[in-house]
Amino acid sequence: MIDLSIIIVNYNVKEFLLNLLDSIKKASVNLSIEIIIVDNASDDGSVELVKEKFPEVDFIVNKKNIGFGAANNLALAKARGKYFLLINPDTIVKEDTLYKMLIFFENNPQAGIAGCKVLNPDGSLQLACRRGFPGPWTSFTKVMGLSKLFPKSKLFARYNLTYLDENQTYEVDAISGAFMMMRREVYEKIGGFDTQFFMYGEDLDLCYRAQSAGFKVYYVHSTEIIHYKGESTKRSNIDETKYFYDAMHMFVRKHLATSFFVESMLRLAIIFRKFFAFLNIYKLPIASMCFDLILFTTSVYISEKIYKPGHWTGFPHYVIPWIYFVPSLFQVIISGLTGTYNKTSLSVLKTVLSLFYGLVILSSLTFFFKQFAFSRAVILITYGIVFILFSSWRIIFKVIFKVGLISETRKINTLIVGAGEKSIKLAQKLKSNLSKLYNIVGLVSLSRKEIGETHGSYKVIGALENIKKIISDKKIDLVIFSSEQLTFNQMFGVVSECQGLTVDFLVAGKEIDYLVGKSSVLMLDDIPLLRIEYNISSFLHRFIKSLFDFVFSFFILLFVYPFIYLFCLITKRRSNFTNFVLQVPLVILRKKSLVGPKENSYHNGLYVGLPGLTGLWFTELVDSNDSEELKKLDVFYAKNYNIWLDLEILGRTFSKMILGRRD
Repeated sequence: MIDLSIIIVNYNVKEFLLNLLDSIKKASVNLSIEIIIVDNASDDGSVELVKEKFPEVDFIVNKKNIGFGAANNLALAKARGKYFLLINPDTIVKEDTLYKMLIFFENNPQAGIAGCKVLNPDGSLQLACRRGFPGPWTSFTKVMGLSKLFPKSKLFARYNLTYLDENQTYEVDAISGAFMMMRREVYEKIGGFDTQFFMYGEDLDLCYRAQSAGFKVYYVHSTEIIHYKGESTKRSNIDETKYFYDAMHMFVRKHLATSFFVESMLRLAIIFRKFFAFLNIYKLPIASMCFDLILFTTSVYISEKIYKPGHWTGFPHYVIPWIYFVPSLFQVIISGLTGTYNKTSLSVLKTVLSLFYGLVILSSLTFFFKQFAFSRAVILITYGIVFILFSSWRIIFKVIFKVGLISETRKINTLIVGAGEKSIKLAQKLKSNLSKLYNIVGLVSLSRKEIGETHGSYKVIGALENIKKIISDKKIDLVIFSSEQLTFNQMFGVVSECQGLTVDFLVAGKEIDYLVGKSSVLMLDDIPLLRIEYNISSFLHRFIKSLFDFVFSFFILLFVYPFIYLFCLITKRRSNFTNFVLQVPLVILRKKSLVGPKENSYHNGLYVGLPGLTGLWFTELVDSNDSEELKKLDVFYAKNYNIWLDLEILGRTFSKMILGRRD
């Protein structure tokens, strides 16, 4: 008989699935296994790609998404193993995971179902890997957030069992369906998943039925997997919150004593959680609307007090306070309709345009509603104040607090773990990537012997043994593992050791054309340069850039240039800052821009902007003789240009010039 049947339900996560299959291959040495993948109507090429890379895998292909439980049932009916492992595709297992779990079952004949320690990508414990059943009280504490407020309380933290030591093995009510191993006898006695649970809750239900049939459920701490969690749902239109609470409600109704109060509470929980999720997603536009409402209302009040002609006595009492609020609401609606409020950015230009539309429409309406046409002068004063206030708070938030500013101009300090040929190719791909700026700090070898050696143009700066110190000392933002050179045990060890550090961990795909990690897939291949039209080519962007260059340069020419010129004339001393100021006339003459490429305005016929007095070539760590790196920075700037990017680069330039540092 086969030792283990591994069952995976896939839905549009081919990159994660390939990494999982790689890790299973390494973990199943000396074991007799079969792998059954049930594909729930993926349209990302999962089936074709996996069949090509792993022809030994047995596939069941569904024409529609039938849900997690129903898909698993198809594979369970076909499985031939002594033990079954149900595992999510967005996971990675250690080399010892399968072996240790099988040994646990052999040594604990009373165990019917068991799950191992499940880690988040940052090394922290994923709470769902050991749970209590959601009875009325447990559901109440979970829904009301008491379990988060009192994580060490046995009374309040019964759902996620956070009061228990994660480094101990013990019996629990339920484990996560992300990694669930069971004896064949469990399936033969109780059957598979209850398909009433489309998503979530089916693992709780299976564990409950197994215990009712006399089997025990265990959490095993001695081995672990990494689970990227939620990847399939990200690629669908499934409402996770609703399904989660519906599943909890169904479980209580099916297995436990329930009441009108419990059912009502769980239904309200869905509404509240959806509401708070909505607030979290739309917090920026909601906050912007609130700011604008308050500022516009205040502006109307101030305008009324400012405007004091002989015949004006202010708004009549019968329209107060509505006269202050209604125009504010009217303007916010116009701003919303013109696309001013965005989930990720604060647009000053759209704000100015919406105020212009509001002024025209509001002024026009006074001709039709004479009873409310109290004073057009107040309208003009109001919009004059609002124009300053609306623009000012957005500029302040973008420039100072970096809120609503879509910019990824800072280089990501990157460490590649692995020192072979594939690691060098990976570094080269990262360096040429146009979506983000990567600063390859160096390579980390598997042993100390290679420290100091150079592979390609990249130096080995450390070994796995001291990687935590390297991450701290070099201020590393991103660690990328080369899965060809490292064991998954070694990757897990690094992730666990570096838990708590502000660093992301990614795993390079076998073909080095994608990275997996932090619940995301990053593709490394870009579209050819000549087939892309970048922001810098837009007429509107070029007009705004030219206007900003002229206004800013004119200000420097009047108030800064004369003093710097005299200073250099007298002292005969020059610096980066004085050189910057002395070149400002070239910006007025349109021979240069304040921010732009270092030398060339074109790369292979692609316009990247006028040469700049500063640019990413100045603010970033870059070898001035590395023409390819300079070209990459120029193209990145052209692709991502906006006025806020220029302001950010100028700020970092002056910080570096005057204070001698990079922000």
